[in-house]
Amino acid sequence: MNGPALRAVIADDQALVRTGFGMILAADGIEVTAEAADGAEAVDAVRRTRPDVVLMDIRMPRMDGIEATRRILGGGPDGSDGTRVIILTTYDLDHYVYAALTAGASGFLLKDVTPEHLVAAVRLVRSGDALLAPTITRRLIERFAHRQESPRTGLHRDLSELTPRELEVLRLLATGLSNAELADRLFLSPTTVKTHVGRILSKLDLRDRVQAVVLAYESGLISPQSPPGTGRAARPVR
Repeated sequence: MNGPALRAVIADDQALVRTGFGMILAADGIEVTAEAADGAEAVDAVRRTRPDVVLMDIRMPRMDGIEATRRILGGGPDGSDGTRVIILTTYDLDHYVYAALTAGASGFLLKDVTPEHLVAAVRLVRSGDALLAPTITRRLIERFAHRQESPRTGLHRDLSELTPRELEVLRLLATGLSNAELADRLFLSPTTVKTHVGRILSKLDLRDRVQAVVLAYESGLISPQSPPGTGRAARPVR
């Protein structure tokens, strides 16, 4: 009735966490195709079962969740074009989360997430959206975006392809504004804002809004010192 069943892999080194999350997903009709106790097992599970979504812990033995995310989302023999990754973390400002987001993860969840929120998050990400809680994600990126000592993660894009309006939308999006807030600030309809965001992602070859936010910081379009909602509001467009 609602199309093919949603398929998920759960990767966590704690068996109790895997079992609990698996029961929650299964109760809502989401098929758990495999469980993994470390990143290497997660990569193998994705290669074998091609799930829609992976719930990925960060701190695991053998291979951590960051490297596993890179391998799954980076193409090549281990990758899966249609799979999305949600990072699981104990703390909302875990510094590993930023690295995972730049590796292509579609968002993150705290491990104390409610069952309802867990299911909603998996379905949201499967639909092609990003699990982007504006205030938490902005705090996360502000705190860690310019503290990465390792080379940048490949989100280098030519922003000159964007129109002035699209640059303005990207700059405001990176401050944590939702589409509704963007529409209000720019005197545009929500549908028009959604179109602008879609064009930005397409032109810059970005997976979702999370990568757009990361790129805005890494390219210097916005800095951690920029105030919320930075950027001038445009005059109404008729």
